[in-house]
Amino acid sequence: MDLPLRNSRIKLPSGQVFWREVGQGPILVFLHGSWSDSSQWLPVIEYLHHNYHCFALDLLGFGESEQPKLHYSIQLEVECLLKYLEALRLAPVYLIGHSLGGWIAASSVIQSYQQVRGLVLIAPEGVLLKGQQNSWRKAQWLVGPPPIAYRILRSLLPLAKFLGRNKPIEHILQQRQLLLSSPTACKLLFQRRWSEIRAELLQDNLEFLKVPTLIVQGRKDSTEAIARSQIYADNSPQAQLQMINHGGNDLPESLPALIARYINEFVSNC
Repeated sequence: MDLPLRNSRIKLPSGQVFWREVGQGPILVFLHGSWSDSSQWLPVIEYLHHNYHCFALDLLGFGESEQPKLHYSIQLEVECLLKYLEALRLAPVYLIGHSLGGWIAASSVIQSYQQVRGLVLIAPEGVLLKGQQNSWRKAQWLVGPPPIAYRILRSLLPLAKFLGRNKPIEHILQQRQLLLSSPTACKLLFQRRWSEIRAELLQDNLEFLKVPTLIVQGRKDSTEAIARSQIYADNSPQAQLQMINHGGNDLPESLPALIARYINEFVSNC
C-alpha cells in the first residue's frame, strides 16, 4: 500500500484531532471502531481515493488525537465531529462508520443532517438489545477500577490449570487485555453509569435518520451485532441492509475491496 496520504491536526474546543486525508472528489469521512484508529480504513481507502476525497479521523481520545482528561461520551464525540466538519467546511459529506464510529455517525446525522448526503454504517453499535445491561455489568466488572476481577482471575488460574479448566479463565483475561488496549473506548462503553449510556442509545430516534443509509453486516459476526444492524435497518426510514455471507466482525480490514465497492455503489446512487 502506497497511498499519498496527508496527515493533519486541528485544535477543536474539546482537544486536538488527527486525521489522514487523500484524494479528490465527493467527500467521504471515515470513523473507526472501538478498538481501532483511522488506520483501520486505509485498505478501503486504497480502492476509493482515485475518485473520492477521503478523510479518516482518529476520534477524540483515540490514536494520534489528543486524549484530554474529560468525561467521555457519545455526545462529546458527536460535538467534536460536527465542529471538525464545520472547521474544515466539509459539505456535503458521506459519513462512513464502523462499530462505535457507526454509533457516532448516526447520532451526528440525527442531530444535524444538513451537511450529510448519505450514511454507511458497518456493524454499528448504539441500539439496545435484550440483556445488554447484564453484558455491560460484566464488562464493567472486568475492566473497572480497582482491578478486583483481574486479581481474582489471576489467583484462580494456577488451580484451574491443575484441574485442566484454565481455558475459560485465559479467554476472559485475554478479553480484558483487548478491552484495556483502548482506554477511551472503555470509558465510553463501560466506565460510565448505565443510565447515561442508555440515554445515548438510538433505537427510539432512528426515525429521525433522514438521509439515505446503507447498513453492512457480516453473517459470521456475533448474533448481537447482527441484531443491532437489523434494528437500524427496520427503524431507519431510508435504510437498506446488505448482508455479507462470508464476513465477520472486521469487514474494513478483511474485505476492503468489497466494502469499497458497496460504498462506491451507494454514493453513486445517492
